Parts: sequence; C-alpha cells; structure tokens
Amino acid sequence: MVRDSSLHPWDFKLTHYWLMHIIVPDAAQPYNRWVPSTLVILMADRESDLLIIGAGIVGLATALEVTRRFPAMRIVVVEKEDRVAAHQTGHNSGVIHSGLYYKTGSLKARNCVAGAASMKQFCRDNGVPYEECGKLVVAITAEEIPGLEALHQRGNANGVPGLRMMERDEFREIEPHCEGVRALLVPSTGIVDYAVVAQKYAELIRQANGEIVFGAKVIGLRADNPGNVVETKAGTFRSRYVINCAGLYSDAITRMAGLETNLEIIPFRGEYYEIRPERRSLVKNLIYPVPDPRFPFLGVHFTRRVNGSVEAGPNAVLAFRREGYSGSSPDMAEATGMLRFGGFWKMAKKYWRKGMAEQYRSWSKPAFTKALQAMIPEIEDSDLAPGGSGVRAQAVDAKGNLVDDFHFMHSGSMIHVCNVPSPAATASIEVGKEIVSMMAERFGLVR
Repeated sequence: MVRDSSLHPWDFKLTHYWLMHIIVPDAAQPYNRWVPSTLVILMADRESDLLIIGAGIVGLATALEVTRRFPAMRIVVVEKEDRVAAHQTGHNSGVIHSGLYYKTGSLKARNCVAGAASMKQFCRDNGVPYEECGKLVVAITAEEIPGLEALHQRGNANGVPGLRMMERDEFREIEPHCEGVRALLVPSTGIVDYAVVAQKYAELIRQANGEIVFGAKVIGLRADNPGNVVETKAGTFRSRYVINCAGLYSDAITRMAGLETNLEIIPFRGEYYEIRPERRSLVKNLIYPVPDPRFPFLGVHFTRRVNGSVEAGPNAVLAFRREGYSGSSPDMAEATGMLRFGGFWKMAKKYWRKGMAEQYRSWSKPAFTKALQAMIPEIEDSDLAPGGSGVRAQAVDAKGNLVDDFHFMHSGSMIHVCNVPSPAATASIEVGKEIVSMMAERFGLVR
C-alpha cells in the first residue's frame, strides 16, 4: 500500500469482518470427499467521510475548503501518481488569468475574476512567489480591433480591474519589440508556479488532518448505501461522499460510477518553445493575440514565468492519449475510444481547417515562428528551443460542441467535476468553494 509518508503506516481503521467459506479435505470420509469448513479472515477497509479522486489543483483546493468549512470531516484524497500536480496542474503555463475572455455570467467568468484575487491573497498569506505583471492583448491588424473592443467590453462586464486600451506608441513603451495597431492592457494578470501552489494546498490539508494517498489509481467505484466503495490499487476505501476531480479521466470515472454522460474528454496537447536566455529581452511580460471567439484556445502567445524563463506557444493539437505530452506514443485503446465517439467526428467536421493549421504549426517550426513574428517581428527560428507541453482535458458533447463552461454532474452521494479546463488553476480556490457549497446543499450538510 502506498500512503502519504507523513502518516503512520498502520494508521487506519479495521472496520469490517467477513466469514469466508473454504473447502478442505475431510480425511474421515471415504474417497477423500470435500466438505465445507469455515475460516475467519480479517479484512480492512479505509473509511472516511469524504473521498476526493485526484490530487490536481482542483481536487486539492476542494479538500482544503472542506477542512475549513467542515473541520470535523475525515477527508482522503486518492491520487494515482506518486505526487500532487502530476498532470494538468504541473504542466500549466503559470498564468493567473484575469477573467477577460469568458462569457459574462458564466461559472468561468465569476470564478476566474474572484479566483485571481483569491489566488494572489493565498500566495501572499503562504509565501508562494507570484507577480502581478500584467499583459497586453494585441490587435495585429485593423480587422482585429472590433474583437479587441469586444474583449474590453466583456472584461468590464466581468469586473476585471484596470483595463485600458492603448495605441501603438503607448503599448510599445511597455513592450518595445511588440508590433500591432492597438492593444488592451490587462494589469491584473499575474504569474505563479501552480505546482508550488498545489504543494502548499497539500501541506495545509495534512496540517488539518486530511490524508493524501498516492499510488491509488481508481479501478472500481460504486454506491454502497449509505456510502460508496472506491477500489484503488492502494486498497479499498469506504466513504460517505465522493467527489470526482480526475481531470483527464473525469468522464471515465463518471461512467465507472454508473452515470451516463454525453460528454467525452478529448485531449488537446499544447506544445511550447522556450526563448533562449540571450533573447528573453524581446518580451518583458505577457503578450497575447486577439483570440478566435469560436475556440476556447487563446492562440500562440508569449509568457514570462516566475523563474525568469519565457515561453512561446502553445499550439493546440489532438493528443491520441490522455496523458500524451509527446506525439510519439499514442495509446491505442484511448485513441480508439475517442474515434468511436460520434461527437468527435462532428467536432472534426466543424473545425478541421483550424485543426489542420494547428497540426501544421506543430510539424513546422518555421510556421510556428511565423505566427510569433506577427507580434514580435524580431523573433527568429534560432531564438526558440524546444520547451515543455501540457494536455488540456476538453469536454466535447455528442453534437461535437466544445463545452465552454465548467460542468458538474451528480450521482447518489457523488459529485463529478466533468469539465474544468483553464482557468481552473487560477480559479481553483473559488471552484473549490463552489463544489463544497454544492456538496453541502445537495447532501444537507451543516457546519
């Protein structure tokens, strides 16, 4: 059994007993006839009030909020890897988003604007390094100005503080190497290392007597009134309530619980280049293009990170495995499941041109560089070194629509967090509050 090393290895409850009937030979009977005998075997289930599947930033933020709102609850977080933040959280670009892009009134908009403030306060309170560096969203051509103005209006409607439109001479005082005709300054955008944030969440959860169990891939999940049974590779757990924060596998866990859903997680890989250290001066902070409103992706952009490095990207290409951080190792079972989903083909029919353009840019470094040169003309192929990559868990419905907002489902005493892509890291504290409020209301919990 793999357990959180901060806990005693035998710190668990022995809660259930079974009588198991076995067959033994009876020497007193002729022909060595078999008769039943009975052996008492002690079996142990781990028990908790709440079990959370997934130690990414949303699962951990939810657990942390439970420790604050319901301190008497026994909480277990199970994680299939050997550490927190192993997947989407640990491959995040590190941007504290402002809430500029999201439809007014949506869960994304509400939680992102509040979440950016909460994240900065959390970092200040807990000594996590971050910067409120601001960013520019740049209209490269006059045709993009209406889209930029629409972003400005949406940002104001969402309550994003300090937005300001700038003409070329003005924004070049901030980013001297940036080209374009107009830009929107978003001063509240920040940068942080979300893996460090997640580690701090985990530390606070442990301090509040919550437990994190690693190496605990979920292989079975079922209701067993009045609670639930969660089978993992680290043992079997019983819990009154379960919250599924499995990220890239959230739909699989939802179905494992017996809940039908028309959503499928389609993994999109984002690939980055890193600007070589001697050319980092081309970018002071963050520079983004005006995004295509038909897609949830923001286009290739420049991001300074808290460690001083500067990333360029990402593109958005299909990953034929859910943890496909490189294009060289598809998972045939996962790829086949994706291709069997009717919504995938409807999505492909709608967006195949965009998809091919993204794939071409993945194959061709000159094409990637050309996209970056639209904002920083001085950037050259030789300035770019291969960087990291991440995978976005994008839910797609049966009609081929890219699910735009956060999406939750329920089954019995379980909550399934089915779609929480970016800005989930920024908004994690507020999303955690949202989930815990949902749990309290649905299950009638009182402080």
